[in-house]
Amino acid sequence: MASLFQLSIKDQVQVLSMSISFYDASVASYLQVLGGVDQVLDKGEEAAKGGAFELEDIVRYRLREDMAPFSFQIISVWHHSFGAVKGFQAGLFEPPPKMTGMDWAKLRGLISEAREFLESQSREDIEALSGKGMNFRIGGRDIPFSTDGFLMSFSLPNFHFHATTTYAVLRQHGVPLGKMDFLGQLRVGE
Repeated sequence: MASLFQLSIKDQVQVLSMSISFYDASVASYLQVLGGVDQVLDKGEEAAKGGAFELEDIVRYRLREDMAPFSFQIISVWHHSFGAVKGFQAGLFEPPPKMTGMDWAKLRGLISEAREFLESQSREDIEALSGKGMNFRIGGRDIPFSTDGFLMSFSLPNFHFHATTTYAVLRQHGVPLGKMDFLGQLRVGE
Protein backbone atom coordinates (compact mmCIF):
# COMPACT_ATOMS: atom_id res chain seq x y z
CA MET A 1 0.00 0.00 0.00
CA ALA A 2 1.19 3.52 -0.78
CA SER A 3 2.06 5.80 2.12
CA LEU A 4 -0.61 8.27 3.18
CA PHE A 5 1.39 11.13 1.66
CA GLN A 6 1.43 9.45 -1.76
CA LEU A 7 -2.37 9.32 -1.90
CA SER A 8 -4.64 11.98 -3.32
CA ILE A 9 -6.44 14.24 -0.82
CA LYS A 10 -9.67 12.33 -1.47
CA ASP A 11 -7.98 8.99 -0.79
CA GLN A 12 -6.24 10.40 2.32
CA VAL A 13 -9.61 11.54 3.70
CA GLN A 14 -11.06 8.09 3.01
CA VAL A 15 -8.20 6.38 4.86
CA LEU A 16 -8.38 8.83 7.76
CA SER A 17 -12.17 8.60 7.96
CA MET A 18 -11.79 4.95 8.83
CA SER A 19 -10.45 5.98 12.21
CA ILE A 20 -12.00 9.41 12.90
CA SER A 21 -15.33 10.86 11.94
CA PHE A 22 -15.97 14.25 10.39
CA TYR A 23 -17.92 15.21 13.51
CA ASP A 24 -15.03 14.25 15.80
CA ALA A 25 -12.48 16.07 13.64
CA SER A 26 -14.60 19.22 13.47
CA VAL A 27 -17.28 19.82 16.11
CA ALA A 28 -15.75 17.73 18.90
CA SER A 29 -12.32 19.29 18.30
CA TYR A 30 -13.74 22.80 18.17
CA LEU A 31 -15.68 22.25 21.39
CA GLN A 32 -12.66 20.90 23.24
CA VAL A 33 -10.49 23.90 22.41
CA LEU A 34 -13.33 26.40 22.84
CA GLY A 35 -13.67 25.05 26.38
CA GLY A 36 -9.96 25.67 26.84
CA VAL A 37 -10.26 29.20 25.48
CA ASP A 38 -13.12 29.83 27.89
CA GLN A 39 -10.94 28.64 30.77
CA VAL A 40 -8.03 30.82 29.61
CA LEU A 41 -10.36 33.83 29.45
CA ASP A 42 -11.69 33.03 32.95
CA LYS A 43 -8.15 33.07 34.29
CA GLY A 44 -7.50 36.34 32.42
CA GLU A 45 -10.48 37.88 34.19
CA GLU A 46 -9.20 36.65 37.55
CA ALA A 47 -5.80 38.22 36.88
CA ALA A 48 -7.41 41.51 35.88
CA LYS A 49 -9.50 41.53 39.08
CA GLY A 50 -6.22 41.10 40.95
CA GLY A 51 -4.88 44.25 39.28
CA ALA A 52 -2.50 42.61 36.79
CA PHE A 53 -3.92 44.61 33.86
CA GLU A 54 -7.08 46.16 32.47
CA LEU A 55 -9.18 43.81 30.35
CA GLU A 56 -9.88 46.50 27.77
CA ASP A 57 -6.13 47.01 27.32
CA ILE A 58 -5.84 43.30 26.48
CA VAL A 59 -8.67 43.56 23.93
CA ARG A 60 -6.56 45.99 21.90
CA TYR A 61 -3.16 44.39 22.64
CA ARG A 62 -0.96 43.12 19.80
CA LEU A 63 1.97 40.75 20.26
CA ARG A 64 3.73 42.69 17.49
CA GLU A 65 2.75 45.88 15.69
CA ASP A 66 2.13 44.01 12.44
CA MET A 67 -0.19 41.44 14.09
CA ALA A 68 -3.93 41.69 14.58
CA PRO A 69 -5.09 42.63 18.10
CA PHE A 70 -6.27 40.21 20.77
CA SER A 71 -9.89 40.92 19.79
CA PHE A 72 -9.21 39.53 16.31
CA GLN A 73 -7.78 36.35 17.84
CA ILE A 74 -11.07 35.69 19.61
CA ILE A 75 -13.13 36.69 16.57
CA SER A 76 -11.08 34.21 14.54
CA VAL A 77 -11.53 31.40 17.08
CA TRP A 78 -15.28 32.01 16.78
CA HIS A 79 -15.15 32.28 13.00
CA HIS A 80 -13.05 29.17 12.42
CA SER A 81 -15.43 27.07 14.54
CA PHE A 82 -18.96 28.53 14.41
CA GLY A 83 -18.32 30.08 10.98
CA ALA A 84 -16.65 26.99 9.58
CA VAL A 85 -19.61 24.76 10.40
CA LYS A 86 -21.97 27.39 8.97
CA GLY A 87 -19.70 27.35 5.89
CA PHE A 88 -19.88 23.55 5.61
CA GLN A 89 -23.67 23.82 5.76
CA ALA A 90 -23.93 26.64 3.21
CA GLY A 91 -21.14 25.44 0.93
CA LEU A 92 -19.46 28.85 1.31
CA PHE A 93 -16.96 30.33 3.75
CA GLU A 94 -15.85 33.95 3.72
CA PRO A 95 -13.53 36.03 5.93
CA PRO A 96 -15.09 37.13 9.21
CA PRO A 97 -17.34 40.15 9.20
CA LYS A 98 -15.88 43.46 10.37
CA MET A 99 -16.59 43.72 14.07
CA THR A 100 -15.96 47.09 15.64
CA GLY A 101 -16.46 48.21 19.20
CA MET A 102 -15.50 44.83 20.61
CA ASP A 103 -14.95 44.72 24.34
CA TRP A 104 -14.12 41.84 26.68
CA ALA A 105 -17.78 40.97 27.30
CA LYS A 106 -18.58 40.85 23.57
CA LEU A 107 -15.57 38.62 22.96
CA ARG A 108 -16.74 36.26 25.70
CA GLY A 109 -20.15 36.29 24.04
CA LEU A 110 -18.64 35.08 20.76
CA ILE A 111 -17.06 32.10 22.49
CA SER A 112 -20.38 31.29 24.19
CA GLU A 113 -22.23 31.63 20.89
CA ALA A 114 -19.82 29.24 19.17
CA ARG A 115 -20.08 26.66 21.96
CA GLU A 116 -23.88 26.80 22.09
CA PHE A 117 -24.22 26.51 18.33
CA LEU A 118 -21.79 23.60 18.07
CA GLU A 119 -23.41 21.78 20.99
CA SER A 120 -26.73 22.02 19.13
CA GLN A 121 -25.39 20.20 16.05
CA SER A 122 -26.23 16.52 15.72
CA ARG A 123 -23.54 14.02 14.88
CA GLU A 124 -25.65 12.76 11.97
CA ASP A 125 -26.13 16.20 10.43
CA ILE A 126 -22.42 16.98 10.65
CA GLU A 127 -21.39 13.57 9.28
CA ALA A 128 -23.65 14.22 6.28
CA LEU A 129 -21.52 17.27 5.42
CA SER A 130 -18.33 15.25 4.94
CA GLY A 131 -17.03 15.22 1.39
CA LYS A 132 -19.36 17.94 0.17
CA GLY A 133 -18.08 20.71 -2.06
CA MET A 134 -17.63 24.20 -0.69
CA ASN A 135 -15.91 27.43 -1.67
CA PHE A 136 -13.76 29.84 0.26
CA ARG A 137 -14.60 33.27 -1.15
CA ILE A 138 -11.98 35.92 -0.58
CA GLY A 139 -11.40 39.13 -2.50
CA GLY A 140 -14.00 38.24 -5.12
CA ARG A 141 -12.30 34.91 -5.83
CA ASP A 142 -13.68 31.46 -5.02
CA ILE A 143 -11.26 28.76 -3.94
CA PRO A 144 -12.86 25.30 -4.25
CA PHE A 145 -12.53 22.79 -1.40
CA SER A 146 -14.24 19.70 -0.12
CA THR A 147 -15.53 20.16 3.41
CA ASP A 148 -12.90 17.68 4.60
CA GLY A 149 -10.06 19.44 2.78
CA PHE A 150 -11.18 22.82 4.09
CA LEU A 151 -11.42 21.51 7.65
CA MET A 152 -8.03 19.83 7.69
CA SER A 153 -5.98 22.29 5.63
CA PHE A 154 -7.52 25.65 6.50
CA SER A 155 -10.07 25.79 9.29
CA LEU A 156 -8.39 23.71 11.99
CA PRO A 157 -4.91 25.20 11.47
CA ASN A 158 -6.36 28.74 11.68
CA PHE A 159 -8.54 27.83 14.67
CA HIS A 160 -5.55 26.45 16.59
CA PHE A 161 -3.31 29.37 15.61
CA HIS A 162 -5.74 31.96 16.97
CA ALA A 163 -6.55 29.92 20.11
CA THR A 164 -2.81 29.59 20.78
CA THR A 165 -2.25 33.31 20.21
CA THR A 166 -5.05 34.06 22.70
CA TYR A 167 -3.25 31.89 25.25
CA ALA A 168 0.12 33.50 24.44
CA VAL A 169 -1.13 37.07 24.90
CA LEU A 170 -2.59 36.32 28.31
CA ARG A 171 0.42 34.25 29.35
CA GLN A 172 2.71 37.10 28.33
CA HIS A 173 0.73 39.37 30.64
CA GLY A 174 1.40 37.09 33.58
CA VAL A 175 -1.80 35.07 33.67
CA PRO A 176 -0.89 31.78 35.38
CA LEU A 177 -1.72 29.37 32.58
CA GLY A 178 -0.51 25.91 31.72
CA LYS A 179 -0.98 23.60 28.79
CA MET A 180 -3.97 21.89 30.42
CA ASP A 181 -5.79 25.24 30.49
CA PHE A 182 -5.39 25.45 26.72
CA LEU A 183 -6.34 21.83 26.00
CA GLY A 184 -9.80 21.98 27.52
CA GLN A 185 -11.69 18.82 28.48
CA LEU A 186 -9.82 15.80 27.13
CA ARG A 187 -11.91 13.08 25.50
CA VAL A 188 -10.58 10.34 27.75
CA GLY A 189 -12.00 6.88 27.20
CA GLU A 190 -13.61 7.66 23.86
